[in-house]
Amino acid sequence: MKKLVRLPFFIIILFFVLFYGCKKSDGDKETILKGKATILVDETLKPLIEDEIAVFQGQYKAEIELKSRSENEVMRAFLKDTSRIVILSRKLNAEETKYFDQIKIKPKTTKIGTDAIAFIANKNNNDTLVALTDVILFMQGKEQKSIKGLVFDSPNSSTVRYMNALAGITEMPKEGVYSLKSNNDVVKFVSENDGMIGVVGLNWLYQPSSEMKDLVKNINVLSVKGEANDGFYAPTQNNLAEGKYPLARDLYIINCQGYSGLGMGFASFVAGDIGQRIILKAGLLPIRMPGRKVIFKIKSNKENEHE
Repeated sequence: MKKLVRLPFFIIILFFVLFYGCKKSDGDKETILKGKATILVDETLKPLIEDEIAVFQGQYKAEIELKSRSENEVMRAFLKDTSRIVILSRKLNAEETKYFDQIKIKPKTTKIGTDAIAFIANKNNNDTLVALTDVILFMQGKEQKSIKGLVFDSPNSSTVRYMNALAGITEMPKEGVYSLKSNNDVVKFVSENDGMIGVVGLNWLYQPSSEMKDLVKNINVLSVKGEANDGFYAPTQNNLAEGKYPLARDLYIINCQGYSGLGMGFASFVAGDIGQRIILKAGLLPIRMPGRKVIFKIKSNKENEHE
């Protein structure tokens, strides 16, 4: 008869630790609908993405940490691998795309909707109209009687990049154009100062934080005349859909995880029916209008006879 080999007790314990440890590890593995992830977002889009994440986490076993920063800061963190999921008002540029090509990752870009840059002024200002040409000339350092000054959220923000590109400049002029720290700061400043025009992401006006609601009541959102000289238009959903508002910008989720993780699941969710309804409710333009179910009740012959 063969003798049974008795394994030392510590080897048996080690076997169970490794076996159940691996089993637990597999259970905690990130999938498209489960696990933990960090998402970076352009600060001008923060209110919308907070709502999207809240609903997504409520439906799935996902824990998402949201980090909102200026566009430049977000991209520095993105390229340093702080997170491989980012939400921007632009696509990756050639240099950024080349970086991911070098590390053998193909970015997956999902368009989720359309936002707008809005001009705001104090409610005491009688004029609620502004020509985009005047704003561009002012940013080029050319004095305009209709503009006392421009106020931006941050020198590194997407709104500054967008307006600089329109004006054909690489940096803001030293006089008449100011930058603060956030969209909230811009709203607060304009609500307390006559004659200044604030430049903010539209999302912050439709979804102001609790401490900002009273301040928003003290501002007007200006209607803008584009360079095509075809009238003044407010940044409404209808004007965005018809392409009339001249400062519209598309929004993207860019996923560079390189595997089927929460980045893929969250992007699909936001681009899906529920996520698009959230964008619609936030006052922005979804990429597709959510469907509406209409239920028709057909009366039976017996019901008709009793009428």
